[in-house]
Amino acid sequence: MPDENRTRATAREAIALLTGAAGFTEHLPPPRPLPPDGPLGWAGYDAARERASARTGEEESVVYGTGVVGDRACVLLSFEFGFLGGSLGRNTGDRLAAAYELALTRRLPLLALVATGGSRMQEGMVALTQLQRVAAASTRLRAAGLPQIAVVRDPTTGGGWATVGAGADVVLALPGAQVGFAGSRVRPPDADPYAYSAEGQFAAGQVDAVVPADELAATVTQWLRALGPHEDLPAAPVPRALTTAGAGWTAGAGMGSTAGTGSAAGGGAVAPLPGTGREAVARARDPRRPRAEAYLADYFAVRLPLHGDRSGATDPGLLCGLGLRADGQPVAYVAQCGTPTRPAGYRAAARTIRLADRLGVPVLTLVDTPGAANDAEAERAGAGAAIADTFAAIAAARGPVTTLVIGEGGSGGALALAAPDNTYVTVDSYFSVIAPELAAAILKRPPSETGATADQLRLRPQDLVDLGFARSIVG
Repeated sequence: MPDENRTRATAREAIALLTGAAGFTEHLPPPRPLPPDGPLGWAGYDAARERASARTGEEESVVYGTGVVGDRACVLLSFEFGFLGGSLGRNTGDRLAAAYELALTRRLPLLALVATGGSRMQEGMVALTQLQRVAAASTRLRAAGLPQIAVVRDPTTGGGWATVGAGADVVLALPGAQVGFAGSRVRPPDADPYAYSAEGQFAAGQVDAVVPADELAATVTQWLRALGPHEDLPAAPVPRALTTAGAGWTAGAGMGSTAGTGSAAGGGAVAPLPGTGREAVARARDPRRPRAEAYLADYFAVRLPLHGDRSGATDPGLLCGLGLRADGQPVAYVAQCGTPTRPAGYRAAARTIRLADRLGVPVLTLVDTPGAANDAEAERAGAGAAIADTFAAIAAARGPVTTLVIGEGGSGGALALAAPDNTYVTVDSYFSVIAPELAAAILKRPPSETGATADQLRLRPQDLVDLGFARSIVG
């Protein structure tokens, strides 16, 4: 739990932390005076506002305008917690709506630096309905293909968290910040404080990264470069096949006869194709084979993870995010890491694909899973619905999605991440309607016939090309 007595950065200090010498140009909406003591006639409200203004030098709890972070222009809005706890009233809503409209008009990303206790009780329902205004303004920005980044500061609670904060495309948090819908004075007395912290929200998949203040400007700059806006980006280039010489592994080394030649290995050797279905499965399951982390490290100069499913869970076996290649091209990635993919992983994948498609960023998926997780916990977490949503996200994508199968392609749990008509395979991969062991069991065959069953399934890389599932074998 953050120290309630520590000094918090002001709205303008938070802006300056990101814009530095580039500066910030403040904007103001047209003035709209409140009636005496506000819409409810709350006795003492005017005096409280005057004291807050004298203490902070601000006229409201939000400051907004244009600025440059790194080398990227954006619209910034920043909450002043010292002004009535950064609460949202009608005039706050005017400023928030104006900030979103400014981003829409100028076609700039919106960067929100949030520190708020929620809606202003002295304005009652008038204050609460500002959340609907924010949601509508955010939706218009989203429909225009413009990104929204939130940096949640200490504290970020109530409706401000549930709209400006959690409603952003990317949510970054400062270490130790109090983050949650329930503020410290209204949550259950026995509630675990960790659940309401930046770190707790990260663990629950609600925050993409916890970023120290001295790293924030560089991190936000990279996100602005990756998110755009962009115009007519090409499809993601297909990653090259990798070898792991240090682990003594070269694709096809020590295998039997082959049905053709495959890719050139990283050291220049030619990697042969597997001769049998059993051999293809064994190579895909070999622990020395390069995994998603190696491919992503080779493919990207910078990686910016998107973390969690926004429904309270994470899947460490599925990596999502946006990356910048050495040529500066942004590409979204969704990569399976060789483990059964859990519902949270599929939901995170669908979130990433839809975000990339909305922003015009190409998508790269790396397929490598024995299949979807099939335990009771996965079923309770909605495995079927999560897989269906991932299929739908790829099917609906207007922009290019490219898939490389780098290992196991286990049934629908793998196919959910495969791009129709734009899937490639490596020599270390296979793809099958069902694992050969399970196929043999269903057919009531003895284990000794698993290899023959694998051959019947035609799951080798060259079979996948012949069947029209894969475009080619990548070298």
